[in-house]
Amino acid sequence: MKTERQRKIVDIITQQVICTQDELVKALAVEGFKVTQATISRDIKELGLIKVPSEDNLYRYALPADTRTPNPLVRLHKVFRDSVVNVDYSENIIVIRTLTGNAHAVAACLDYSDWEEVLGTVAGDDTILVVVKPKSAVEKIYRTLINLLD
Repeated sequence: MKTERQRKIVDIITQQVICTQDELVKALAVEGFKVTQATISRDIKELGLIKVPSEDNLYRYALPADTRTPNPLVRLHKVFRDSVVNVDYSENIIVIRTLTGNAHAVAACLDYSDWEEVLGTVAGDDTILVVVKPKSAVEKIYRTLINLLD
């Protein structure tokens, strides 16, 4: 639920001008998410949202410009050590199990790593599917991920 809500928050702030937490609570309610201001405050902090100038001298919520680190593998290594429980694979899919609520953060780090063999990731609450192409690259990516756990 938290991951879905946070994805919806990102959708809302990229499609609408949202200036206050109350406006975000109302926009989420329209989308079927009943939340409190305190929950929104935590989500804003976890998502790293910032306020940027908008029209009429207002400030709106936005995603940070470019959150990529100079070496994304350094961040991936830290997130892996702190969050990943297990890594396994079958065919061209690698399955990563994380502590509850951490899959999205790990998947985002994987996405920022820009591995040409990784077509994409799908994150749930505690599980990530990593789709790899070509199939022959799966074992190489798998070994790299296993090494990040050390």
